[in-house]
Amino acid sequence: MHDNALLIDSAEFSARVLSDRDIPALQAFYDENPEFFLMANGIPVRDDEAQREFDDLPPPDMPFNQRYIIGFYDNLKKLIGVTTVVSDFLAPGVWLISFFVIATSLHGSGRARAIYDRLENWMERNGAQWIRLGVIINNMKAERFWEKCGYTEIRKRLSVKFGSQVHDFRVMVKSFHRATLDEYLHRVERDRPD
Repeated sequence: MHDNALLIDSAEFSARVLSDRDIPALQAFYDENPEFFLMANGIPVRDDEAQREFDDLPPPDMPFNQRYIIGFYDNLKKLIGVTTVVSDFLAPGVWLISFFVIATSLHGSGRARAIYDRLENWMERNGAQWIRLGVIINNMKAERFWEKCGYTEIRKRLSVKFGSQVHDFRVMVKSFHRATLDEYLHRVERDRPD
């Protein structure tokens, strides 16, 4: 998929794959919406946070097909959210949402769910049988959001270094069609709860 490819075009918002040219706008979005970074990293947004997002790839022992950094835009073409999605992460058919942030001003408006639903449809159309993500335990808004989106906890990862913080995570998965969690765990052994 090409950089800047339009993925979603609806009456409410659009989404496209970001490229290096979008780093300044992405940095400005992060600077305007620092809450996630303060909570997760324990420090303010760094001056090179957007560049770090582009440079951050899964470790070599975690195979994947493609990584997409996707920007969501309102009707005025203002960046209102960003997500990082990885296809065929660890196994074919497993997609990962490694980052999902919507502008703070839109929290509680229902826009995050509308954006997520369209994103999920796009991932499913492009081969996702399962979507995996990690949510920081005690980030109550995020935990409730992902539960309402149909995700199930399959295990916990404890004492994970994240920025200058150490967090416990809930690893959560959502499956589609006939794909089962048992099949998922057969493909992704590292997520077995034992």
